[in-house]
Order: sequence, then structure tokens, then C-alpha cells
Amino acid sequence: MDHPELDDRELLRRVASRDPHALTDLYRRHGRVLFGQIFFVVSDRGMSEEILQDTMVAVWRDAASFRGDSRVRSWMIAIARRKARDQMRRHRSAAVDDDVLSEHPDAAPGPELLALDRVEMADVATAVTRLSPGHREVLGLVFGAGLTLPEVADILEIQKGR
Repeated sequence: MDHPELDDRELLRRVASRDPHALTDLYRRHGRVLFGQIFFVVSDRGMSEEILQDTMVAVWRDAASFRGDSRVRSWMIAIARRKARDQMRRHRSAAVDDDVLSEHPDAAPGPELLALDRVEMADVATAVTRLSPGHREVLGLVFGAGLTLPEVADILEIQKGR
């Protein structure tokens, strides 16, 4: 694949035309990244799998609404993260409470640590655990999902500076 984004856009166009094979191809291409981003928000494997299914249903339903302002992957991640946050609100989880998260940092290495495997891991791990949950979230999107900073800003609905 010389132009994966062109291929993604074509697959999404085919999904909008109700081609189930195109949806399967998008899932195979992006499902692991979507799952990782969902799991990053909800920290529950079963719930993450359910939200991933809901995300793919939304991609199927809303493919024709894709405006092309972003990469297909970042559009799908934005859908997945909205679904995950909605699910968290419904379950009234404390996972979005910054105080709780900072007192109980996740001991498992996140995608940002895996991306930095050639750097001295102990120093990086210490530094990352000291970051706010929002900053860790940005690192997960940049290093884990391979998104650009403008794409991360769009997903997290961060206003761009003047």
C-alpha cells in the first residue's frame, strides 16, 4: 500500500455504499488502535470490546457524513473516544476524576512508553507517571495511535491558538 490514506478513504466511501467487506477491511486495519484508545479511557477489556463494536456500527451508519477534514483513522478514533466517554458517564465511573487518577497511576506501560523503547525507560516512566491524565492522554494519541498534534487537538476538542 503506497497510499494507505487514499485506500482508507476509498474503503470509507465503499462503507457509505453499504459494502460490508470494506467495513471488515477498515476494522482489520484500525481495530487494534481503536481498541487501545478505548481501553485507555475505560480500563476494562469487556467494556472496550463492546465500545469497539458500537464504534464500528457508528462508522457503518455515519460513513457518508465523513467530510474529509481529517484522516479516516483520526475520524474513527474520535468516534471511539466519544463512545467510550459516553459509556463512562453512563456507568458513573471515577475514571475521569483527575484526583483519583493521579493518586492511582496505571502501573502497566502505555503506548507512549512502548514508542520510546530506546530511551532510558526508568526515567521516562517516572516522568510520565508525574504527568496529568490529560497530558498522558495526548501522549497516547500521538505515540500510540500515530496522530498529528492538530488531529489530537480536534479529537480532544482543544481550541487552536491564534
